[in-house]
Amino acid sequence: MQTVFSNAVPSSETLLAIVRAQTEIAKLGLDLGGVMSFVAERVQQLTTADGAVVELAEGDEMVYRASSGIAANLLGLRLKRSGSLSGLCVESGDILRCEDSETDPRVDREACRRVGLRSMIVTPLRHLDTTVGVLKVVGKAADAFTDDNIRALELMSELIAAAMFHAARYETSELYLLATRDALTGLPNRALFYDRLRQAIHLAQRSSERLGILNLDLNDLKPINDRYGHRAGDAALKEAAIRMNRAARRSDTVARVGGDEFAFILPGISSKADAETLGMRIVEQIREPFEFEGRALDLDISVGAAVLPDDGVEMTTLIDRADQAMYAAKRRRKEERM
Repeated sequence: MQTVFSNAVPSSETLLAIVRAQTEIAKLGLDLGGVMSFVAERVQQLTTADGAVVELAEGDEMVYRASSGIAANLLGLRLKRSGSLSGLCVESGDILRCEDSETDPRVDREACRRVGLRSMIVTPLRHLDTTVGVLKVVGKAADAFTDDNIRALELMSELIAAAMFHAARYETSELYLLATRDALTGLPNRALFYDRLRQAIHLAQRSSERLGILNLDLNDLKPINDRYGHRAGDAALKEAAIRMNRAARRSDTVARVGGDEFAFILPGISSKADAETLGMRIVEQIREPFEFEGRALDLDISVGAAVLPDDGVEMTTLIDRADQAMYAAKRRRKEERM
């Protein structure tokens, strides 16, 4: 089956879940990247899929801008539009279904094997009159989805489309900026960080250069929120972002990858010691005095570094090593306070 026309009415439980999703999306406001991540996770649950992806069409590529389940580690992945079911969905504007990726000639079979999927449904994401991407659910088994799943996927895609409209009412090109930027700090978000990190690793390996990453966690944000409110917490996050940008080199990428989590990509770093030195400079800048509405707020951050190829050559390995170093720094900080 190629094009899917579903008149199935989702169950009352599914419809209730979609209404609840609308409420959660409203809370995210203009955070388009956050909306896409939320929808990917929620549509996976609604369809009992093994994974879900939001892909945006950028030039001749489809880019994973949100992902969950078995596709979670592929955030930022770029695939050619031609020869893929997602690219065909963008071209046709139709909902497409693949019952078995091993026999369907429309799919990128190697990409499917990389993800670990055998079946999928792909539905278009439309902004104004243009199909700008797809929402996709994937299953490890062949023929994993029902007509009810198709309709649920279609309704969830409409929630993303509505968020796209409110975030960028007139310019389709603005979508890509909004989808890859953190709404609070203006920094690259998790999706853009993974995208750039994949490309930076490829470039470093090709040129036999080192590449550093830093994982950073803003300490004691919860006590600030609890004591002074979320406006103070947001102010602390924005100030931390400004100070990190000030410490970064021109070639570095600084990103907000979670609630109180940040990360750096450090191209052309000479050694792990240099990455750690930059990390300490960031810590010193974050600790400088900061006031919000006349109140002094104590800002502090824990940093962990990893360097390619010293700590590994795979993206997940480097992130894990930087995480381990960052959590070790947090433990040392707690011990020093005791």
